[in-house]
Amino acid sequence: MRVRMEKSRRLTLAEAAALVRPRDTLACGLVAGQPAGFLEALGARRDLEDVVLYTGLLLQPYALLQTPGVRIVSGFFGPIERMARAMGGRVTYIPRDFNGLERLALDLAPRVMLAVTSPPDAGGYLSFGVHAGATYRPFLAAAHDPTRLAIAEINPRMPRLRGLPELGGNRVHVSEVDVLVEHDAEIVTIADPQPSAADIAIARQVCERIAPDAILQFGIGAIPNAIAALLAERGPGDFGIHTEMLSDGVMRLHQAGAVANRKPLYDGVTVATFALGSRALYDWLDGNPDVCILPVTAVNGPEVLAQLPRLTSVNGAIAIDLAGQIAADTIGERQYSGTGGHEAFVSGAGSAPGGQSFICTRSTATVHGAPVSTIVAEFAPGTRVTTPRHHAQWIVTEHGAVDLSVLDDDERPRALVELADPRFRDALRATLR
Repeated sequence: MRVRMEKSRRLTLAEAAALVRPRDTLACGLVAGQPAGFLEALGARRDLEDVVLYTGLLLQPYALLQTPGVRIVSGFFGPIERMARAMGGRVTYIPRDFNGLERLALDLAPRVMLAVTSPPDAGGYLSFGVHAGATYRPFLAAAHDPTRLAIAEINPRMPRLRGLPELGGNRVHVSEVDVLVEHDAEIVTIADPQPSAADIAIARQVCERIAPDAILQFGIGAIPNAIAALLAERGPGDFGIHTEMLSDGVMRLHQAGAVANRKPLYDGVTVATFALGSRALYDWLDGNPDVCILPVTAVNGPEVLAQLPRLTSVNGAIAIDLAGQIAADTIGERQYSGTGGHEAFVSGAGSAPGGQSFICTRSTATVHGAPVSTIVAEFAPGTRVTTPRHHAQWIVTEHGAVDLSVLDDDERPRALVELADPRFRDALRATLR
């Protein structure tokens, strides 16, 4: 143990940032997995020539975005990436799903791996808290490689969440980490979105079709939260939770006594690969024995999802064409978000025994102050398909729900037209053969 303990160095943020070479590769997690203090310190340097940072969902407009010698490769765009790219910043998107981002980090082996952790416990273990994602295993790989650097930014506000022992326990010993720095900052929170009347109408239709002992996955947004709230209102239940993102809605299901977590895999615990929500959510998660945070491939992997009977996934879309193709991460040629776990859970629920997937979207969106249909005859030029038509199952708008998986290519377009806003149906029907 003494040999291991000699490895870690405690440095200031500036000292740690100085370890990055002018030409280097780095990687860190999404949102709460980003070491904001370290990245700000790195952005203060003026000698960076060709530094590539692999990350996603940037927390803030880091000074790095203004540094000519730094390129950001994002696996999932958020408002900061969109803004920076529109302003000509060196921000690119890499088309990988969340599973693929872990494989990418393992294959590319960036020289510097970064993480945000809790302070060490009595045994010297740092918890990765609310984010394992695609960087937990790559961080451990860097920690065990003498040619690379593993830098942990300790944040006293990071909740301590456990993992499973056979999957690393969502922790690392201080002696395995090359450099420790400290940065006290609030963990990123998102407001609980208020559902519209259309969102509630969609949520009710989905809830009518969810089995009382379903294993649930929720995406981000007002509709998944509304579904969770409606299910929680039913009171005690027998649901299981196996989800990429753990949100306030999942917490409310637990608090309502609606979660039993009787599952053939990860029995007895709710599992996710990251959490994002309110401060109340993080307080509830801290030390919670009913929740485990696991590496993304242990959550989103197809071989994992196929073992979960009645797996029920709830996700969203930007647009759906009349063939049943789903666009969820681009608007025309503009990268808006990312693939994430969208297709993994749509196809995974379709492969699971008794599984169901729901793609939920309001029938209209507002563009330049005017309503446009989210059910379209064809996608705008440049639009990328997030999930192909052969994986689509339930499509739900406030006007109805249809199971595309049982419809042929003549029936699908007609069924989807009926889900569109009435103002756009005639124009859509006119495109049918």
